[in-house]
Amino acid sequence: QVQVVESGGGLVHPGGSLRLSCTASVSISSFGIMAWYRQPPGKQRELVAQITSGGSTNYPGSVKGRFTISRDNAKNTMYLTMDALKPEDTAVYYCNAIRVGYSPYWGQGTQVTVSS
Repeated sequence: QVQVVESGGGLVHPGGSLRLSCTASVSISSFGIMAWYRQPPGKQRELVAQITSGGSTNYPGSVKGRFTISRDNAKNTMYLTMDALKPEDTAVYYCNAIRVGYSPYWGQGTQVTVSS
């Protein structure tokens, strides 16, 4: 059974940085698209960053220039580097992986809290 597991969340001050990791139980080269989503308290889940197997990336305007998504196929791991964090970035962050012909895979989430 395929699993994706997030790690790296925590408490950080405004303006600080954090790096999240998503490690898969299979080769991530099998995933055409991998992404990070987040769900702030009381709000819907939203896309934060997306990366294709070819390395193309996509970000919404709210995080563009501050967040960077990357993937290391050799380590079966995807990363989200978050800089210049704001209180409104506080959310549970989820890893998402898509493989053709299968339902999307989701991690259990990792909490990121930005507060002074």
